[in-house]
Amino acid sequence: MAQQREQPEIPYTSLLDLPLSSDLDRISEQLHALARAQGSLQGLLDAVLGISSELELPAVLRRIVSTAMDLVGARYGALGVLDEEGDELSEFIPLGLSARELENLSGVELPRGRGLLGHLIHHPEPLRVAEISEHPESAGYPPGHPPMRTLLGVAIRVRERIYGNIYLSERRDGRPFDEHNEGVIRALAGTAGVAIEHARLYQRVRGSAETFQRMLLPTLMDLRPLEAATIYRPANEPGHLGGDWYDALRLPDGSCVAVIGDVVGHDTRAAARMAQVRNMLRALGLSGDTAPAGVLGQLDRILHTLGESEFTTAWLARLEPDGGDWSVRWSNAGHPPPLLLAPGLPPRFLEGDPGVPLGVDVAVSRPEHRERLPAGSVLVLYTDGLIEEPDRPLDHGMRALARVADAHVGDSLEELCEALVAERAGEVADDIAILALRVPAADGDRT
Repeated sequence: MAQQREQPEIPYTSLLDLPLSSDLDRISEQLHALARAQGSLQGLLDAVLGISSELELPAVLRRIVSTAMDLVGARYGALGVLDEEGDELSEFIPLGLSARELENLSGVELPRGRGLLGHLIHHPEPLRVAEISEHPESAGYPPGHPPMRTLLGVAIRVRERIYGNIYLSERRDGRPFDEHNEGVIRALAGTAGVAIEHARLYQRVRGSAETFQRMLLPTLMDLRPLEAATIYRPANEPGHLGGDWYDALRLPDGSCVAVIGDVVGHDTRAAARMAQVRNMLRALGLSGDTAPAGVLGQLDRILHTLGESEFTTAWLARLEPDGGDWSVRWSNAGHPPPLLLAPGLPPRFLEGDPGVPLGVDVAVSRPEHRERLPAGSVLVLYTDGLIEEPDRPLDHGMRALARVADAHVGDSLEELCEALVAERAGEVADDIAILALRVPAADGDRT
């Protein structure tokens, strides 16, 4: 029988003696690093979307600072904007300070770019400092400034020029800023530069469009004894041009013709057509037929004959003395009804038959209405941008208009117009034009 071969003895080794623990630690660290990188990437993507959604430059700058703080868990953050020469800070936007810390700094001049802030201005490379007081260029803090030990600074470039710097201090976990934090903020700074450039471009385009639009709107003539005020606000969209307009004329017999309207469209064509329609109405209002329905009908026929009949809404009225009061005679071409604020009475819209807009059917007859205006009454003419709200019926916006107008009816007409527009702040998806008129009070004084 063959002899059985002896198996070599395998020495017993405890599992605890295997290098498993250290390997798991290393794998765990790698997994944590990967999760951290993925989390930062997602946070950075969210930040890009958030910052890019802002259009107003002040909002963009604050969003950049708050996003940088969130990405690295910093308690304090700031953005310093350089002056035109690029030598010092012209603007400083700090975030993270408590109410008490802000109170302690009241009266202290904002930093202009000395010490470590100045170092970053003149050496625009990322700067990480674990102990600010030990850095050779540290200039200390003014009285009342909260203690800060750590700093991470990154420059923001806009079109190859240094626009400013992001400053972050004091991670909430107490650790100094690391290389990973620096990489995230550098990536954010690249996005911030694009967002700032877009916001500045938006301001320039919107400013040019608004200037052009305002040039097309009239300066009101002397309407005494009526008071009048106007306001125009463009939509929150760069380069937006609208067809909204208003006008008011005093006729030789002491009456007044007032109109508000809106040409469909949001481009240069709509703006040009608006100016054309307004000028035609001014000419028609000063000569010939002064009956509102007749004027609108005549305008519609002229535009149709010229082949330039665009879809246009308008509300045209003639205000005239009527005994001790005044009266208003009007015709509506598909426009939102004006609001009447009569002393001692609840707000009321002059609704009547609206008629069809201009540019629809020149053969249709245009209805005309008449209403007595008690002494001291206010008429608020407006375009639909004041009452339109996404996903809500017009009735909701009209109720809001009546509520705000009623609360400010005792103010000046300028203050009334400002209050109506302020109610829609940040929600303006379309142009807003308002013309407010007040007939004389019984004793000749405004009440």
